[in-house]
Amino acid sequence: MKTYHIITIGCQMNKSDSERLAGRLEQNDYKKTDNKYQADLIVVNTCGVRQAAEDRVYGLIPEIKKANKKAKVILTGCLAGREDVKNRLNKYVDEWLPIDKIFNFQINARCEGDYFKVKPKYESKFSAFVPIGNGCNNFCSYCVVPYARGREVYRPAEDVLVEVKNLVKKNYKEIILIAQNVNSYQSGKIDFAGLLKLANNIKGDFWIKFMTSHPKDMSDKLIKTMAECEKVCSYVHLPVQAGDDGILEKMNRKYTYKDYVSLIKKIRRAMPDSSITTDIIVGFPGETKKQFNNTAKLMRKVKFDLAYIAKYSVRQGTAAAKLPDNVSGVEKKRRELELMKILKNTALENNKKYHGKIVKVLVAGKNKRNELFGSTKTAKTVKVLLGDFDRRLLRSLALPRNDKLVGKFANIKITKAQDFGLTGEVINYEE
Repeated sequence: MKTYHIITIGCQMNKSDSERLAGRLEQNDYKKTDNKYQADLIVVNTCGVRQAAEDRVYGLIPEIKKANKKAKVILTGCLAGREDVKNRLNKYVDEWLPIDKIFNFQINARCEGDYFKVKPKYESKFSAFVPIGNGCNNFCSYCVVPYARGREVYRPAEDVLVEVKNLVKKNYKEIILIAQNVNSYQSGKIDFAGLLKLANNIKGDFWIKFMTSHPKDMSDKLIKTMAECEKVCSYVHLPVQAGDDGILEKMNRKYTYKDYVSLIKKIRRAMPDSSITTDIIVGFPGETKKQFNNTAKLMRKVKFDLAYIAKYSVRQGTAAAKLPDNVSGVEKKRRELELMKILKNTALENNKKYHGKIVKVLVAGKNKRNELFGSTKTAKTVKVLLGDFDRRLLRSLALPRNDKLVGKFANIKITKAQDFGLTGEVINYEE
């Protein structure tokens, strides 16, 4: 039996795509190996959103091919259609595979059909990504996704719900609906709010999360639906990218500073306990210090729970690539650090509200320090301590294959709040 190894770089959508790639390969009698230097087939699922992710591919693929000359290397993901990438890596890559052509692996005649109908091999036994669509129609001026993935295509609601029901039957506790822009979902008369309601009505003890949302499509109807559906998590990842109207217009984001702040107020009015995270780009072409200060002002006002702050990097083929990249690397770094300082303060302020409270946590596993961790319904990371709760359980958790709490809900009393995490002790847990 031939072996395969998949390397995934990038977002949750890429992780979900890799699970479907794994499913397709195993349907064709390939077996997974953790050793990329011995695999017969190596798939590198790439990300082209940031230069750092792209540079990683340029170092990784030649290094693998040098160490494993007999392996067939397939490159897929956001870089698969870029001619400059092909020119640079052509002698190392055996096949270039657009992500929506998973069925086109040259393995055997069974490789034809619909990308979304591939049965995935889920990485987790209790938390699953469920793609509801692919592609993007927004054409933000800095972003390669519409060029890499094409226009928006959405799965029929019935297919999405069948996948969710099957996961719940297998005792999955967390369902994460994903697409490049989930809240533009449409299947016949069913919009994203309607899809959430239908998923919420499925019987079982599980949570529903989703990402990523575009502010222009975060409707009043969707906010109301989130607040009313008890299984839908009180968590929204809502990329703002910038807090200055001039930069937002250059980015083609289709909303203003006031629009975004008003939206946040609506979300918090409907869900007072909600957690809100975002993406921000610093050093966009032409961004002045005054314009950057408007972004800092927005961060102080909104008080995000978490923000993924990235320094602007030119993406070939985008509209912004035609603009002069005239903010220095040093200044981009300074702006990044300034926003991080604001974020640490607001995140800590938000997390302190949890101190002393008992919250429901889905225990996800162990970190590098061999400590249990999980997340709340508001997507807060929690370090889970057993304390004096159950000494027998504590002893059993020392065995790596007998993590009794992993994949289960537990009630945790929060004893410590930090800027990017909480710590708490187990009160009780589901058997």
